[in-house]
Amino acid sequence: MSHKTPSFPVKAVRTRRKFYKLPVTAANSFSHEIENSRLRQAIQKRSIEPAKRTWVITTIDVQEEDKGPFPKYAGQLFNNKSFNTSVKYLISGPGVDESPEIGLFSIEDDANGHMYVHRTIDREKTPTFQIRFDVVYKKTGEPLDHPLFFKIKVKDINDNAPKFLKEEYSVTVRENHSKDEPVFQVTASDKDEDGTANSQVSYSLIMQMPLPDGFTFNIDPTTGSILLSGCLDYKIANSFKLLIKASDHGTPQLSSTATVNVAVEDANNHLPVFTSDNYQLQVSAGQEHPAVLRLQVEDKDSPNTPAWRAKYRVTKGNEKKQFTIETDPDTNEGILSVIEPLNYEDDSEMRLVISVANEEPFFLCKNGIVKISSLESMNTTVNIKVLQSQRAPRFHPPILTVQKEDSMKPGRVFRRYPATYPEDVPNKIKYELAHDPDGWLSVDENSGVLTVAKEFGQESPYVNNSLYTIIVHAIDHGVPPQTGTGTILLYLSDINDRMPTLVAPSLDVCVKKEGMPLIIKAKSALVHSHSGPFTFELAEDSEDVKHNWKLGGNFGESVELLMLRSLPEGSYLVPVIIQDRQGFSTRQNQHVRLCFCPDGHTCKDSPLPQAAVRLGGGAIAIILMAFLLLLVFSILLYQFYVLGSKSKAIVLPQEGEQTLINYNEESRMSLSQGGLHISYETLQVRHLDYIIQTVDKILGQKLYYQNTLEDYGAIYEPCRYAEEGELERNNSACSVSIGSEELPVDFLNTLGPKFSALEEICQKQFPSFN
Repeated sequence: MSHKTPSFPVKAVRTRRKFYKLPVTAANSFSHEIENSRLRQAIQKRSIEPAKRTWVITTIDVQEEDKGPFPKYAGQLFNNKSFNTSVKYLISGPGVDESPEIGLFSIEDDANGHMYVHRTIDREKTPTFQIRFDVVYKKTGEPLDHPLFFKIKVKDINDNAPKFLKEEYSVTVRENHSKDEPVFQVTASDKDEDGTANSQVSYSLIMQMPLPDGFTFNIDPTTGSILLSGCLDYKIANSFKLLIKASDHGTPQLSSTATVNVAVEDANNHLPVFTSDNYQLQVSAGQEHPAVLRLQVEDKDSPNTPAWRAKYRVTKGNEKKQFTIETDPDTNEGILSVIEPLNYEDDSEMRLVISVANEEPFFLCKNGIVKISSLESMNTTVNIKVLQSQRAPRFHPPILTVQKEDSMKPGRVFRRYPATYPEDVPNKIKYELAHDPDGWLSVDENSGVLTVAKEFGQESPYVNNSLYTIIVHAIDHGVPPQTGTGTILLYLSDINDRMPTLVAPSLDVCVKKEGMPLIIKAKSALVHSHSGPFTFELAEDSEDVKHNWKLGGNFGESVELLMLRSLPEGSYLVPVIIQDRQGFSTRQNQHVRLCFCPDGHTCKDSPLPQAAVRLGGGAIAIILMAFLLLLVFSILLYQFYVLGSKSKAIVLPQEGEQTLINYNEESRMSLSQGGLHISYETLQVRHLDYIIQTVDKILGQKLYYQNTLEDYGAIYEPCRYAEEGELERNNSACSVSIGSEELPVDFLNTLGPKFSALEEICQKQFPSFN
C-alpha cells in the first residue's frame, strides 16, 4: 500500500544542553507483526541507560464511533536518532497486544512510524489507551532510544442521551406543603464525556395533568428540583401527573423523559364545626352518668386522618372535674360523661362550654403562601338541668353496639333494650326514641322492644362512616319524671372481629327428654380478649323457637338451652342473641341436631335404624291400609265401651243430632241394664292399652317384613333446616287425621318408636308428608 508522504510542522526537541529543529517526515511501509512482537519483547527485557529525549509524535486523532474505512491513518512516531540510520518503530500495550481492545492499533509502516486504527471505538467503554513506543536498529533489533509511554485519548461525540434512574416515580406531598421546599428532585445522567456539552443536562416540565386555575409545578432546570407555584388544594385536585424532560447540550441535542406521579395528602384546612350551637340536658343528681350526651361535628377534611379526627375539651363549667369528654374513634363524636355525682343543692343548673379542634394544626393559604393559623377550635354550649336525687332508669348496657344482620327486615324485632332502676324498685317506665333521624326503628313504649320500621340504607345522610346512632329514652312516672338514656351504635359494615361468637355453632345431641339441658358456650371477640361474662336471650321474632326452647341458667361464659317438649329427631335452628359486658350484641344461630345414639353418646349417621330402609310405594300402601283399618276398629270399639256403660237407654244418633251421655255425678259410675257397675276410667285405660298393643304388634310385623324384603341402601339427602326452631315437615297422602274428641291428645306420643319409624318412612317416600 502506498501513501502520500504527509508533511508535519517542525518540532523543537530538547536535549541535555542544546535545542535542535527537526523536520518530521513520514514514509509508508508495512512490517511483519511476528517479528515486531519478538523485538518488543526483547526490548522490554533490556535495561537502557537514560538518554536524551528525542521523540516526536504528531497528534494521534481517534474519534469514537468512526465508521472507517479501516485501517485508517491515526498519526506518526519519529525519533531524531533515526537520521542516517535504518530503524524500526514498535508499539505495545492496551489496544495493541493487551486487553482491552487487542488489535485496535498497529504500525503498518514500521520504518516511518505510521500508526493506524483498525475498527470502531466506543469511548464510553474505553476512553483512553496507554501505549508504549519503541525504536530499534532494524538490523540488530537493539534499542536505539529510551521507550516512550503515550496516552491516546478517544475523542467523544454526542451519542448518549441523558437517562433517569427510573422511568416513573411516585411521591406523596402534604396539602400544606410550602412552595419554598422542593417536592421532589429528579436526576438524569449522561454517559458522554464529563465537563463537555455532550454530558451537560438541563431539566424542563413538558406536561402537567390536571391544570387547576392558577396553579402549576415548576422545575429547576439545573438541579431537577420540583417546586410548587402556590398552595395545593386537596378538594380540587388530589393527584397530579408530571412529565419531566432531561436534555443535553450536545450536537445533535439528545433527551429522555420520566413521569412523576404526585399524590396529595389531605391536611387540615377545614375546621370541625358543631352541628348544634346549643345542647339541653337533664341529669339526675347524686349519680354518675356515662355517655350522657353525644356531640356531633362536621369536618370536610378526609375521614380518619389527623386533619379530620376531633379533640374535645370542656373549657368552662368543669372546674370541679365532674365531667369528661372523649372522642368516639369511629364516629368522631364527642362523648360527654358525668364522672362525679352532681349536687342539686349546689348547682341546679350548669353551663358547659365545649371546644373542638383537630389533631393536626389548622392552616390556610394566603396569596399562594401556606400559613399556620391560630384559629384552631370552635365552641358549643351545653345547658344542664340538675334534677333532684330521684333515681332515673338505667339502660344495660348504656351503649349497645349492634351490627346490621340479614334478619333485620321491616316488621322484625331488632333488639330488646330494657331499662331498670339501680335498686330494682318496681316502677312503670315509658320508652321513646329520642334520636332516630331516618326513622329506622320503632319502640314499644311499655316493653322497650325495638322493631325494624324500614330498610337500613348505607346511602342515608345520617350514616357517618358506616355508623348510624340511635338514642332511646326511658322515662319514669315520678314527679318530676326521670329520664334514662341509652345509645345504640348500629354498624352497617362488618365488625365481626369485635363481636362475641359461639364456641360450637353446631351441636349433635342424643335424643333427650323434655327439660334436659343442652349447654351453649360463647367466647370473646378477637379484639376483646376478655369481654365476658355474657348475657344470652332467645330471638324475640320466632314463635316456634319459644314454643320448643327456652334458656335456663346463665353461667357467665355459657347458658343452658332447655327443650320445652319432646322433639322428633332432626335438625333445628335456634337463634340466640349474645351480648358481652362492653355492650357488643350479636345474633348467632345455634344449629342443634337431635339424633339416635345406639351407645347413648354418639349420633348414628341415620336418625333411626328403621328409617334406613327404602320402602316401595306398595309397601307403604299396605302399612297405611292396615293402620287406618285398625284406627277405625279402635274408634268403634271405644264408642261401644262408652255407650254400653250409660244409665239411660242408648239412642242412636239421628241426622242433625248429637249423642248425649249422662253420668252419675257422685260416683262417676255408669250403669248398665244388667246391673253391672264398671268404672268409666277403668274402661278407658283398658281400651287405650288394647289399641296401643294392637298397633304396636301390626307395625312391628310390617316393619320387620319390609326390613327383610326391601332394599337396605337408603341414601339420605343433606339436612334441610326449616323455620327457626321447627323440624322440617312435608304434606303427603301418609297423613292420618284423628279428631281430638275421639282419642286423647297425646295418643300418638304413646305409640313408641315404631310409629316414629312409620312417620320417618312416609317422609322419605312422600316429600310433602305432614
